[in-house]
Amino acid sequence: MKNSKTLDNILSLLLGILTAALSCARGLMNDTAYLLLLWLFIIGGIAINILPLIFSLKIPTLRLKACHHGVICLKTFVWALILSIAVHIYLAIALLPDSWGDLLWSILVCSLTLFVLFWNGMISVYAASIQLGVRKRLIGLIMGLVPIVNLIMLRKIISTVSEEIYLERSKIELNESRKDKEICHTKYPILLVHGVFFRDFEHVNYWGRIPEEIIKNGGKIYYGNHQSAASVKDSGEELAARIRGVVAESGCPKVNIIAHSKGGLDCRYAIAKCGIADMVASLTTVNTPHRGCLFAEYLLTKLPEKMQQTVAAGYNAAAAKLGDRNPDFMAAVSDLRADACVKFDEELTVPDSIYTQSVGSLLKHAAGGKFPLNFTYNMVKYFDGPNDGLASEYAFKFGEDYTLLTPNGLRGISHGDMIDLNRENIKGFDVREFYVELVSGLRERGL
Repeated sequence: MKNSKTLDNILSLLLGILTAALSCARGLMNDTAYLLLLWLFIIGGIAINILPLIFSLKIPTLRLKACHHGVICLKTFVWALILSIAVHIYLAIALLPDSWGDLLWSILVCSLTLFVLFWNGMISVYAASIQLGVRKRLIGLIMGLVPIVNLIMLRKIISTVSEEIYLERSKIELNESRKDKEICHTKYPILLVHGVFFRDFEHVNYWGRIPEEIIKNGGKIYYGNHQSAASVKDSGEELAARIRGVVAESGCPKVNIIAHSKGGLDCRYAIAKCGIADMVASLTTVNTPHRGCLFAEYLLTKLPEKMQQTVAAGYNAAAAKLGDRNPDFMAAVSDLRADACVKFDEELTVPDSIYTQSVGSLLKHAAGGKFPLNFTYNMVKYFDGPNDGLASEYAFKFGEDYTLLTPNGLRGISHGDMIDLNRENIKGFDVREFYVELVSGLRERGL
């Protein structure tokens, strides 16, 4: 990793020197010498664009190659800009006032070269990077008009995309090194169960990059395929039917369930009430509010009924158009109240034959979460205490083993981060590797 960064920096510095030397040379040479150098400039310009691609041959995916190409171009631009400014200060002293035409021509050629180099890099990283996100892209475009600030923003863009390249390459190398071990090849297939207001059977990939990472390490994945909003009872019955289908399709007598958010409550209902307990080897709940949300209870108590019905009607209509058969917004929300979940927690018991564990995470402040979790965090904190933007630490614990995730730094891990909702690489928490280790742990238990 460190060697790769050093090589990239050396390459961009050498290309920056070449760019600055070629584009500034007109002010120092006669016509014949400059004509010869112009051909070298054309060849050098092509090399500046091709060399990053050659040096990225060891980068395994086309998307990362494009990112790497963009980063090298942008680093080269920075070096060339600094060196060109220094050279043109010298040229201004040496050529003015007699040869101002040569100076202007040199500035024009240099500016054009830097312009092409800059936009080559920016278009590459904007088109290929995942980690830049919408926010950094917009800020980058806006701040590009503000002198000095634009250079600071450029540095952040280069840093973000560079880290993305090195992390993704290291993950690919890690998966290659352990490919033969198939550490996620469990005895029973994995059933991923989504939470409320999302789906996994059409339009949206609820689990981000997690399933692909598990599959790369030998795992077999199925999805809950249930509707986005329904009562715990209705969702539980739908999931029970799905589990029977997976057992029949896979030929395995049981499944390992990993359920996020309300999906954990739905699965507990399916196990306790729908006669499929003998088809479940393990249940892992992730950020599930087993003891409910006082914040949800407060909203249902305080918000005018007419407003609640308006919101519910709007959601149900939209969900139905997207494919949900019978969406029920109010039933789903009502079953997340603290009083309802406390009752579920008492009634929805899981047999000892099923291994159970739970995972929770905490945000450290509102700004750590993406919208709308940055908005709800403080309100949930007021009613429920430390939380992930939706559910509280108090509500997470369930089963034989419990893990609470609190990474170093100020950010924390949100409700959405736990399913890779934003495909964001979080410093101190690799969500994909976390699930690989989670599934590997099930394998080690013989499940």
